[in-house]
Amino acid sequence: MADLYEDDVVAWSERQAALLRRRAAGELVNDAELDWPNIAEETESVGNEQVHAVRSFLTRALEHDLKVKAWPLSRDMPHRQAETRRFRSEAAARFTEAMRQRIDTETLYRRALPAFPETMNGHVPLPVPQACPVTLDELLSDND
Repeated sequence: MADLYEDDVVAWSERQAALLRRRAAGELVNDAELDWPNIAEETESVGNEQVHAVRSFLTRALEHDLKVKAWPLSRDMPHRQAETRRFRSEAAARFTEAMRQRIDTETLYRRALPAFPETMNGHVPLPVPQACPVTLDELLSDND
């Protein structure tokens, strides 16, 4: 089974899912066919990917929010505000309380700062905070 995992993860996952469903239904299956180490690895990776997605959406929201605050008169401000709301909404839709301890807003903010341009349309930015000015709960809320 481990060879199939390496060669064709889609076929492996379909086979493992079918075996697990059969087992859950009470059918006896050959345990040797169940690839427990990789099942555990893949199960854990599902959660890790969800945390990564939430972090990514929040970082993107912070990037757009920084641009809104730095260039409040920009013609792109309504678009950036809409993007901020969209990314925050996507993050909130995927967020679960179990993620809270794995999401650090300061780290996300430090990742967003390098995406901050020195100028936009020939204008220098207004000053922005060097530390994250919002909490995780504020980032996940519907408010701007």
